[in-house]
Amino acid sequence: MNAQFRIRFFRGLMTAAFLFSVGHAFAQDPEQKRIERQNRREGQGSPASQPAGYQITTETIEIPRGDVKVKAYFARPVTQTPVPGLILVHEWYGLNDWVKQQADRFARNGFAAIAVDLYRGEVASDSDHAHELMRGLPEDRAIADMKAAFAHLAMQEAVRGEKIGAIGWCMGGSYSLQLAIEEPKLDAAVICYGRPVNDPERLKLIKCPLLGIWGETDRGIEVEPFRKALKEAKIDAEHHVYPGAGHAFLNENNKRGFDAKQAGRAWKEIDAFLEKTLRRQPVGQQAEQEEQK
Repeated sequence: MNAQFRIRFFRGLMTAAFLFSVGHAFAQDPEQKRIERQNRREGQGSPASQPAGYQITTETIEIPRGDVKVKAYFARPVTQTPVPGLILVHEWYGLNDWVKQQADRFARNGFAAIAVDLYRGEVASDSDHAHELMRGLPEDRAIADMKAAFAHLAMQEAVRGEKIGAIGWCMGGSYSLQLAIEEPKLDAAVICYGRPVNDPERLKLIKCPLLGIWGETDRGIEVEPFRKALKEAKIDAEHHVYPGAGHAFLNENNKRGFDAKQAGRAWKEIDAFLEKTLRRQPVGQQAEQEEQK
């Protein structure tokens, strides 16, 4: 009994530290909130606003899962050739415009991207609201929703026979890792400053390569224990820790923590990893094949 109490106590401490890190990164005054809302509408400064090779089509879809339907945002390239699939898992704010912009960006880069709505339609207006939504999200429900999204994506004509990966940020980074643990058919997972799992026995269930994106000054997240646990579990994983960067440094709406220089480096690593692990042939070759049809 004492041992179980100690385990629950230390887990509670780790969760509290992670929540403090997230809350500090996104703490905002009223003016910052106003700017964030404006940026979300305009997509200002986001990598998603930069054009890439494909024209895309987008829609809001409902994914059946038992007696419920899971809403999601689906962005995919306009192409006759099947492309890799990608599941996006949102931050603690929910499925907001920033996450949809990332789905658009990946679609323009030649991925069929589904951003799952784990909050069932709710989007946080501030960090306090986000905290409440995250704390109220049942983990088993979130995992089931992501697995349903994986199954749905695998059946799409746009993805037929291609590989499928996952990427998440903040809370979504934690769930991207959980999906890698729970879904043996997943082909790659990117964890952007999400809470790690340090149990080697759990990590042994992972069947795909991992990419970890971390901020050097991110409080509440310890990379080294995670790295050691993955090594013990013999999981193929690479990690990039960005000097001077804190939590949520990829999100330009995070006015206190966004780091344009390190974000640019991180996006290059993310894109290269997904191309390497999910793409069967370069985008240029796919375009050539379509021209010949």
